[in-house]
Amino acid sequence: METAFSDRPRIVIWEVTQACALACVHCRADARTWRDPRELTTEEGLRFMDSLVPAGKPLLILTGGDPMERPDLAYLVGHGIGRGLTVALSPSATPKVTPERLADLKAAGLHRVALSLDGPDAATHDAFRRVPGAYDRTMAIAADLARLGLPLQIGTTITRHSAPRLEEIGGIVERLGAVLWSVFFLVPLGRAALDSMVSPAECEDLLHRLYDISRRVRFGIKTTEAPMYRRVVAQRGGQGVPRFAGINDAKGFAFVSHTGDVFPSGFLPRSAGNVREHDLADLYRESPLFRDLRDPGKLKGRCGACEFRESCGGSRARAYAMTGDPLAAEPLCVYEPASQPAPAV
Repeated sequence: METAFSDRPRIVIWEVTQACALACVHCRADARTWRDPRELTTEEGLRFMDSLVPAGKPLLILTGGDPMERPDLAYLVGHGIGRGLTVALSPSATPKVTPERLADLKAAGLHRVALSLDGPDAATHDAFRRVPGAYDRTMAIAADLARLGLPLQIGTTITRHSAPRLEEIGGIVERLGAVLWSVFFLVPLGRAALDSMVSPAECEDLLHRLYDISRRVRFGIKTTEAPMYRRVVAQRGGQGVPRFAGINDAKGFAFVSHTGDVFPSGFLPRSAGNVREHDLADLYRESPLFRDLRDPGKLKGRCGACEFRESCGGSRARAYAMTGDPLAAEPLCVYEPASQPAPAV
């Protein structure tokens, strides 16, 4: 079935390495301190970025692990910018994020930097990141970005520990002058434990609290692996519908691992192929896995019957992690579909 996102991805995340000095309790990648010798090389990375140009130049986000572990990072960014791509970066808050390296990345044309903030104070954030001083380092990096004029995005992982302090974290996001708050609802994968995940009722409450926050702050709010937020926004009056409404795992989105495997998202570990052997756009358009995940008619259970299945569709990654079926109903959603379809948002 052809959908609005059948032609090409709008967002591509490239995990340039799994090396990282942190040991975060939720880590999808189960990152380690050393670089994998199977990583895409510099030349392979350049060819991969070149392939994104005829694919419509999607937003390219470099992540990890910690991308700062790659000494060729500024070169990669500069190459992508030179090819007309918009390139953003999601580093870990480690000593490798120096003012000098940030200045080099800005000179290369970097568009935005995303930092993680998982608690409103050092005690809660550092416990989550398992590294003393991580909170203070995050604040220092944010200050460096402000001095350089590089836009800041904040990412927060929602767990049972961070959920009660959502408004406090949002207050710090505003104080830091972030342009976007990306709120990630945990998927039990890698080091992320199932008992850290909020309940469906708690998730629904958090989505409404996010909407309340969105009405009084200057920055944008988006959710990751919680597309149900789009339904909540529509139900609450439709103000501030997130940009790229409808994007979901494999739907306008693709994730490329450090070894070149292409996944529907970083949290759904089923590969459609590898960019060393295939063009990303071809895998995105033609892979049976990606095509099935883009087809709302193939969703099962309440997601398949839901009038918001095109704008939301539920987290396919969480469905896979918790049921083994990426087309199953979203485990965190409490919404009961209406008897009559409503217009998609």
